[in-house]
Amino acid sequence: MVITRLATPLLLLFLALVSGSTSIRPGIPKNSSSEEESYSSISRLRRLAVEFFDQYQNITIFDLSPDLYLDQPSAEDLRCLADLQILANDVAAAKIWALKMIDSWGSLPSGILYGNLIDLGNFDECLGIDHFVNSSHSVQGQYCLARFPLAPSISSYLALKTAVCFPASCSSAHMDSMLRGLFQNLLGIELDPNESLVRDNTCQTAEREPYDGLTIFTIVVISILGALVALSTLYDYFVCQDEKTLNPWIKAFSARANSRVIFRLVDTRSNPNVIDCLHGIRCLSFIWVVYGHVYLVYVYGPNMNYVNVNKWRKSVYSMLLQHAAYSVDTFFFLSGLLLVVIALRAMERTKGKLNVALMYLHRYLRLTPVLALAIIVYMRILPRMGDGPLYGKVNFDDYTMCENTWYWTLLYIQNYATHEICLGHSWYLAVDMQLYVIAPVVLIALFKWKKKAVAAIFVVMLLLAACLFSTMVIGDISLIAATNDAMKKVYFATHTRASPYLIGILFGYFLHVNRGKFFKLNRIAVILGWLVSLALLFSCIFSVFKYAKETETPPILEEAFYLTFTRMAWPLGLCWVVFACMQGYGGLANSFLSSPLWQPMSKLSYSAYIFHMFMESLNAGLTRTNTYFSDYQVMLRFWGDFGFTMLLAFVAYILIEAPFGNLESLLLPVKKPSPPVGESKSKTSPQGDTAPVPPLETKSPLP
Repeated sequence: MVITRLATPLLLLFLALVSGSTSIRPGIPKNSSSEEESYSSISRLRRLAVEFFDQYQNITIFDLSPDLYLDQPSAEDLRCLADLQILANDVAAAKIWALKMIDSWGSLPSGILYGNLIDLGNFDECLGIDHFVNSSHSVQGQYCLARFPLAPSISSYLALKTAVCFPASCSSAHMDSMLRGLFQNLLGIELDPNESLVRDNTCQTAEREPYDGLTIFTIVVISILGALVALSTLYDYFVCQDEKTLNPWIKAFSARANSRVIFRLVDTRSNPNVIDCLHGIRCLSFIWVVYGHVYLVYVYGPNMNYVNVNKWRKSVYSMLLQHAAYSVDTFFFLSGLLLVVIALRAMERTKGKLNVALMYLHRYLRLTPVLALAIIVYMRILPRMGDGPLYGKVNFDDYTMCENTWYWTLLYIQNYATHEICLGHSWYLAVDMQLYVIAPVVLIALFKWKKKAVAAIFVVMLLLAACLFSTMVIGDISLIAATNDAMKKVYFATHTRASPYLIGILFGYFLHVNRGKFFKLNRIAVILGWLVSLALLFSCIFSVFKYAKETETPPILEEAFYLTFTRMAWPLGLCWVVFACMQGYGGLANSFLSSPLWQPMSKLSYSAYIFHMFMESLNAGLTRTNTYFSDYQVMLRFWGDFGFTMLLAFVAYILIEAPFGNLESLLLPVKKPSPPVGESKSKTSPQGDTAPVPPLETKSPLP
């Protein structure tokens, strides 16, 4: 969290505002008590719109910018001045449209000491202003957020923000100049000339940009896909009476056929090669990801009680959300596990043969269509799906970022190639794909050299762990304090995230070698296994609680030890969970994780992961008023975001993921040798279904 020790600096700054304003405001008797002066100053400071038009009743060109004393005004300056003069005159005449512009302004927010630092005003009232002047001229409203820094030396986040509404002909520089003069008059202080009060990226008007070529192309592509799905579904429903006789090309696009795949619950007990509990682990980890991101977005929202955020981050419960990143390690663990379990079994059938080129092509074609659609939707469709004071500015939203870095994302090297990652959460795909690139070497080594390869992988894992540790210590890189480009060097880097993946590979090899074997354990061994597993998992989450409670950052040596060991401890704890569930020692955990009800969500997990931030960004950006931060309020937001995410994931699955996956299977058929006697012909894909899949279908078990 970025807001720490908030109440004390806010109190001092608030008192400074009050004392500064009381010394300059006219009309306050000198013999007034301090309480009366404070109350009068506070009440006057909050009526910014009234103060503004009181000060600028007779606005001149020099009020727009001090530089105009030396330079000639531009046409833009003159248009802004003319509209402001019209506005000032109509305010004096109490005309409705002008009063709406005043009415839409925010104020200096109440409850500053409680952490309420923002007043969003009335966004729609401001943008709805369109005053007719003549046939070629009208005055339209422009909404902006003015930012008044409180303590730049303490934190850049300590700033009051309030909505202002100006004529659309005025630039942010004009607004900045006038507001700077207003605050100087109200508070009697000189503001930092390098700190803008109004920035272009906070301003919005009712005017929308026309559709460009890429936007039209995106709409056409989605429309064509929608038409193919609709026609195929209608043919399937009204013409074809038997699913088995349905043309495979039509079946590839049929929403009816693909929906059957999603909602078909398979009795996995009939197939000993299926790991039932992975469905539940995958889905719970995805829910953890979404829940953690909802908190992240909510914390950066217009909360009226930021002081409570600081209290929350010191709670035990907050550790579950602050360390939701371990869900990512779960997915790396599952990727390595499924890679070995599926691929080695296929290599045994082909006597060690591995078509590496086809393996890479298959992987790329399965993941990229959904990702490519998400990129162009993020760039061109999502910015047009809504509006609001914070739309496109929630947390890490920047719709223009993809314009310069989209190709790195489609090449799956964005975690190393750029600091501006198109689709911020797509870094996981890059790491997973890069680990997949080295997978053939690992698979061949395990198949040929077995235990020697296991030892080599174990040594490599320790060396990479040592690399992570030394990188943090030598470079003084703290992930908790986010120093020295920590996200890129420690969080996004493949070589620092490989430990869970390699542990998954080693555990997958253990399962492969011992498949069909039952391990008889006594009660003490089972209890000890669960205690050790839970101790590892809970230690990862709660071992730094002391520092969080005291609002401190651990020494870099301690943090390096913590991060290095937890990236191995977490997957090791999961190894026991999977093993116990497979061997019948899971009890209630196995019953819960192995429930068939997880299967539909598991099949939608990839599309849901790609598009979940879209829903969170959209819903947060539509906010019109201040929000109240509490665990219950965030939970309410979570269920809305999660529900719509799953609906959007279903649409994306029907529209692009399933059709392209089916086409890929048709265009790249893989001859599957007959399985050995006694082994099921159907095997589990990483998606969790039991339909036959190509031998090297190791699609990432994304959330």
